[in-house]
Amino acid sequence: MDTRIVRIYEDHPNPPEMADLGIIIKDGGLVAFPTETVYGLGGDALNPESSKKIYAAKGRPSDNPLIVHIANLSNLDALTEEIPESAKKLADAFWPGPLTMILKKSASVPKETTGGLDTVAVRFPSHKVAQELIKAGGGYIAAPSANLSGKPSPTLAKYVLEDLNGRVDAIIDGGDIPIGLESTIVDLTGDVPMILRPGYITKEMLESVLGTISTDPTILDGNSKERPKAPGMRYRHYAPKGELTVVEGDSEAVIAYINRAVSNAREADKKTGVIATSGTADFYSADVVKKIGNREVPEEVAASLYRILREMDDENVEVIYSESFADDGLGAAIMNRLLKAAGHRKISV
Repeated sequence: MDTRIVRIYEDHPNPPEMADLGIIIKDGGLVAFPTETVYGLGGDALNPESSKKIYAAKGRPSDNPLIVHIANLSNLDALTEEIPESAKKLADAFWPGPLTMILKKSASVPKETTGGLDTVAVRFPSHKVAQELIKAGGGYIAAPSANLSGKPSPTLAKYVLEDLNGRVDAIIDGGDIPIGLESTIVDLTGDVPMILRPGYITKEMLESVLGTISTDPTILDGNSKERPKAPGMRYRHYAPKGELTVVEGDSEAVIAYINRAVSNAREADKKTGVIATSGTADFYSADVVKKIGNREVPEEVAASLYRILREMDDENVEVIYSESFADDGLGAAIMNRLLKAAGHRKISV
């Protein structure tokens, strides 16, 4: 398969080429596209064969549900048996935007798309290019992140091409991604709404609309004995090729520990890397030191994380240490992704 690259940006999101890309989706093909969170790998959500192609292209376990993307609020009616009042309130507050809601699915949504579940995950992205592709493709696009399963999600089209060249029909290069972390997922099928994946829409923001929100206990605890509510949460994600360890504690102690660990790794002839904030990066002695952003501006950290993990791969870093971050607000999403990337290797000093 020859993968076509098409450059489409938000300032002109519906050029003539968009109609052709929509036909690819309608005909059962796959198109990778930009969203405000990460690049997505899109296929017709109502076509079970398209969903099978998505799983195959990513090497993704087929019990890992796909998110259905819509570009018109009225299209939600076709995907679910009923729209609870909680979903209406969240849609009014956060759609279009980086929020995915889990609802009871209708008969029109194939189980190939939902990972065999009787629920469907739905999102209305705010990215204009994504919206135009969804409309051109028939209104319902199933799209996980556009990467090989387990690797860091792509925030640049070049990493989509690196992973999926020859596996998909087309890639829309829409430039840099503004948020850089996948959407928040909230399950609305139980008595109390539950966050299954933290993201840019924080628990505090959700509670301001709905009141009490619970959080799946497995999100930050790799040793939890409870089974995750979302099947995809069982699998390792976002991992660089090098072994990543997260180090938490007082700043001076963290710097001292990481520098000792880097020295030991070098003695073992390992290429070393450190992920540090802009205020501490100059204190590290690793072969590669990446500034992830200002600790006081978590939006900077979130937007840089996946790019930095990919750059560590580009530079063949074998051993990586990262500073940790606060686990509240957007920090909960940052730490969720970091710990999954590290296989929950975390050291407290």
